Formats: sequence, structure tokens, C-alpha cells
Amino acid sequence: MTPAQTLFETRRPAMTGLAYRMLGSRADAEDVVQDAWLRWRKVETTRVEDGAAFLNRVVARLCLDRLKSARARREVYVGEWLPEPVVEEDFDAVPGELDADLSVAFLLALERLTPLERAAFLLHDVFDTPFAEIAKTLGRGEAACRQLAARARQHVREERPRYRPSVDEERSLTTAFLLAAMTGDEVSPRNLLTPDVVWHADGGGKVSATLNPVYGLDNAVRLILGIQKKWPPPEGATARLARINGQPGIVLSHEDVVFQTIGLELVDGRIAAVYTMRNPDKLARLNS
Repeated sequence: MTPAQTLFETRRPAMTGLAYRMLGSRADAEDVVQDAWLRWRKVETTRVEDGAAFLNRVVARLCLDRLKSARARREVYVGEWLPEPVVEEDFDAVPGELDADLSVAFLLALERLTPLERAAFLLHDVFDTPFAEIAKTLGRGEAACRQLAARARQHVREERPRYRPSVDEERSLTTAFLLAAMTGDEVSPRNLLTPDVVWHADGGGKVSATLNPVYGLDNAVRLILGIQKKWPPPEGATARLARINGQPGIVLSHEDVVFQTIGLELVDGRIAAVYTMRNPDKLARLNS
């Protein structure tokens, strides 16, 4: 393996992490990294002063190009858009590079930023890129890039998980939530969910799912009971605990095919948000 190939493979996880945070799709992120590799192969790398910075610049620009078409697609997206789930099967796994700042709440906050704000913020605050380099990447002055990052930081500051429960607490709450959802018990969810809980779901117009977020404890409990009554999981379905975007969650399968993931956000010993992914296109990677 050449030095250029070694550098690229060393930087691959970080580049994938940047692209995923920019695009909200692991499949698109990997496509971007592959496109970056095709460009890197054509570069006279001995003339590149900082290969890591160069590769981040290429990935960021490729993502900005993709975001133009992605935003147009999301304007006609059926129901609520959620990022493609990143699943870690080991519930007790130590967070890796892709897990930092990976919560769905954080990614949705990034989605509300302009593409340039998102790029400036991620490159600086998450990937420690100097503003001088960010300015080269975005084709803006350093001062303008500082302003972009500052505006983005103000918007997303509150969306980073601040409460970090123990693994035992996560496992206990996630298991209890699964039992309550599967049995249709009304009392248990009221003891598990916060009064201002928010339930998100993404079916992409392909399968049944709530079209808009469901707010509040009473509405969430009614939703759980309604799902259990009208759309129970298929006979023989299995459920396992897993990490969904670094947070505790559940993976539901039938005949070895994943048909749903559920990510949970915990605050002060209760569930503050539920993120349900049912769009089969966004679950396809889990079945490949």
C-alpha cells in the first residue's frame, strides 16, 4: 500500500463521519468518500502540504454539492424526515469516532442549518479544522466562516445530549419501554416517558408512520396503544437492544429482515424522545 493509500484509509472513518453528519445518510456518506478516493488517486500527493486537510476539503465540497439536490428531495418527502440510523449491535460498546455528536436530535438540529453553516460548524467544532482552512473549503473569508460557525453553534448548542445515564439505567429503561410497547400496557409508558415527550417517525411514504411529530405524554401513550392494536408486529418478530446513533435503542426484525429501529433519548431517568425509523430504504443497509 502506498503512503497516499495509507493516509486515505487512515482518514476514512473521519471522512465518513463528516459526510454522514453533513448528509444524514450513511449510504450517501460512503458514496462521497468513494468519490473523494477517485479524486485523491489523480492528485500528485507529494505536492499536497496537508493531506488530511485536503481530504476534508474534498469531502465537504462533495457534500455541499449533494445537499443541493437533497434539499429539493426533502421538500417533497412524505412525512417527517429522519437521518438513516447508525446501529451498533453491542449495547455496551465504547463510543467510537462516528458516535460522537451522533444523536438524532443533534443531526436534526444540523438539518435546520444552511449547508454553509453546517459545514463551517462541523469542520471547526467537531473536526477541529482551523478557520483558515475552512475559508479555503467554503470559498469565504475567515471572518465570514467564524460567523457561520457561531450562528450554527447557537442553534445546535441545546441539542447535544447533556444527560449521560449509566448503561444499566439505559438497559433497564429500554427493556421496560419495549415490554410496554409490545404488550399495550397503558400504565407503564406513563411511568417511563417525560410529560413533554416527543415521538418522531419516518416511514418515507413507503410504510405506515405518523406524518408529524407527536407531542406530550397523553398523545404518546395513545399512539403506543393504537399501534399495538392496529399495527402489531408480525407473528414471529424479534427485538434486540442496540445502540442507535450512539443512544439506547431497539432493532425489530422479522425472518431476519430489519423492519424498524427505535432510538431513545433519556433525560433524568425517563424517555424524552422516541425516534422510530420504518422507511425500508433507510433500513436497507442493516439487511445487506
